[in-house]
Amino acid sequence: MTRLWWRCGPGEASGRALAGALLALCSLLSVLFVLPDARADAPLDLSPTGRVTDTVGALGRRRGQVDASLEVLHSTHRVQLYVTYVRDFSGRAARTWADATADRNGLGPHDILLAIAVRGRLFAVSADKDSGFQAVQHQQIANVAIAPALRQHDWAGAAIGAADGYRAVLEGGTVRTPAIRPGSKDPGGDGLVPGERAVWVPLAGGSTVFVAGLYLWSKRARTAQRALVAAGGPPLVATGTEPGLARLAQPLTPLPELAAEAEAALVRTDDAVRTSAEELFFATAQAGEAATRPFAEAVGWARGELADAFRLRHRLDGADTADDDLRRHTLDEICSRCSSANRRLDAESAAFDRLRDLRAAAPDALARAEALARALAPRLATAEAALAALAPGHPEAALAPVAGHPDGIRDRLAFAGAALTEARAALSATDRRGAVLSLRAAESALHQARMLISGVLRHAYGLTAAAARLRAVLAAAGDDPAADEARRLMAKGPYDPREVLRELDAAAPGRPGRWNRTVLAAYGEVAAARDAVTTQRGATGCRARTHLAEAERHLTQGAPDRARTLALQSRALADHDTDGFIRPDDMPPPVATAVLAGIVLPPDLAPACFGGVRTRGRLGG
Repeated sequence: MTRLWWRCGPGEASGRALAGALLALCSLLSVLFVLPDARADAPLDLSPTGRVTDTVGALGRRRGQVDASLEVLHSTHRVQLYVTYVRDFSGRAARTWADATADRNGLGPHDILLAIAVRGRLFAVSADKDSGFQAVQHQQIANVAIAPALRQHDWAGAAIGAADGYRAVLEGGTVRTPAIRPGSKDPGGDGLVPGERAVWVPLAGGSTVFVAGLYLWSKRARTAQRALVAAGGPPLVATGTEPGLARLAQPLTPLPELAAEAEAALVRTDDAVRTSAEELFFATAQAGEAATRPFAEAVGWARGELADAFRLRHRLDGADTADDDLRRHTLDEICSRCSSANRRLDAESAAFDRLRDLRAAAPDALARAEALARALAPRLATAEAALAALAPGHPEAALAPVAGHPDGIRDRLAFAGAALTEARAALSATDRRGAVLSLRAAESALHQARMLISGVLRHAYGLTAAAARLRAVLAAAGDDPAADEARRLMAKGPYDPREVLRELDAAAPGRPGRWNRTVLAAYGEVAAARDAVTTQRGATGCRARTHLAEAERHLTQGAPDRARTLALQSRALADHDTDGFIRPDDMPPPVATAVLAGIVLPPDLAPACFGGVRTRGRLGG
């Protein structure tokens, strides 16, 4: 595992184990103690009973305060901060010791380890390179929230400061130095084995029971994984993010609640990624690709995390296993992936706002949006004409995926026009905030109108191109029985050329050009499903999004038949969710359309903008 690290200390570490008489004493006490194989402060197993491993008694009565701070960070942001207190780092560099301990315990990208050596007040923070935090953020927390506490021997304050610091970063706040309460300068200094956890013989039996139980739990999880792989499925949890031993004793959320939490996280994160991509389009038009590259990278990174989360969800849905531990770990990983994606987008939201600076740039941005609205109006007529030309020769089912698009385009253009008028009026009244709110809503509506227009024209082109390919295949087939049946079907009246081609290719799998035709058909269905989910995201649930994500993955991996099937299922699920959308009686139809499309966010109906779940609704604040 590649991990990042930050270390600090006001002086050199002096933590050498006691020698001479102490060695003799240790030998004498070996019958009373269970001694480790390695040195006392070598990389160790994290505590199985919590996130804190205190081998020197540094926390004392403040252990509860530290536990509470770590729990708040985890419950609000799904980030696990583990803290270790040891006598010293056994002569190793702080970085090496922290990374080795993190690797030993299987900490993943959403786990952070704060390792503290009380002799010399040294510390290191070990975090995965894919944690979603930036190096400057880790360094700020180290300098502001951790080091000042350690300089005054406030061992609990360092952990509390770290937890509060990471929470502040995730919430867009200011990292602050914790209230300092100086503690013992040499905690654990009078211990028989410096830096070691004493394990009395009376506890050995209990330890054996725990280890045996842990082995059985691990064996059961591995058995379930092997059974799943043997059945043709991949492991549910990636080995790189296998939770460490210290997670086992955390309070457990009931599985139904955790499953609901994971589904909600997937939907909210997917909405955030799609909204961010939409506004990125306008930011690029405003500032250029070079200026927006960091934000494009953030969106791409968030998409990758989200794709992994959807893949886990799909595997879990199809897994034939009743192992609750396996399901729990997978659901927890889904939530962690979503949190990671949101953290990256949230971390970039302030810089994105500075780049766009819509309050200052509102006049120019408004002019660009008005120009786009004028350009889209005639394209609506083009889309309607394309559908009208196809209607006589095709059955309703062939046009069904885009039959409702003209109305959707018209609704979004009308909403955008009204919002642009409001933005122009707000500018005239020097109400820059009101202008920004209306402008962002208009931009999102215009982006979706543009997407729907492209969807109609793409679908029309796909049908026309399929008809041309069908004619070419029939000409080359000669008196092939399947070709004769296709000709009879076409002679009866309206037909879908894509379906006829699929039947021909199914009858003769080796027919020239079959692969290309299959890929083109899959691309069309995946694009149609993507349009449906994106433009109806205010009502679309988790299953439709999961099927779409899997369709996109299969398409990129060279499985077009499977991609097409998943895309069709995704679109059907999205349409079903939309049919169940109930407009509140007091909500005007244009506003209801904007809510359904995810353009504005209930309850305050502020426009969504670039950012993760925490920041995408900030314009309403």
